[in-house]
Amino acid sequence: MQRVVVDTNIFISAYLFGGLPGWFVRAGISRHFAILTSEWLLEELDEKLANRFQMEGSDRALIQEEIRRVAEIISPRATLRVIARDPDDDRVLECAVAGRADCIVTGDKDLLEAKRYRDIAIITLRQFHDRFFAVS
Repeated sequence: MQRVVVDTNIFISAYLFGGLPGWFVRAGISRHFAILTSEWLLEELDEKLANRFQMEGSDRALIQEEIRRVAEIISPRATLRVIARDPDDDRVLECAVAGRADCIVTGDKDLLEAKRYRDIAIITLRQFHDRFFAVS
């Protein structure tokens, strides 16, 4: 089973807008792949939903509960300094390394520019879909 770090921006798009991100998160919830996240990433998600999107606390709690029910919560021990433009992106890499992820699915330009970190692919949602779910 693929081990996938789902970046915060993907969760936000899934829960607010649906579409391909919604499909992707539902696929992870249905265990078509393993969702990896960390406490730091979950806190970032909650903060962005509250501050940027003014989502009610009860709705944010339901999202957190759903993710925590199915995701593997990773506790990174190493601190990385790889993405100079946005050190918060290093938290995504830390989760991926500690969780032995196969890939990171993100819409973040700085992470996507890297393309990989160690043996971990950094890909868009569309790339993930086309690699693992598209019918040939």
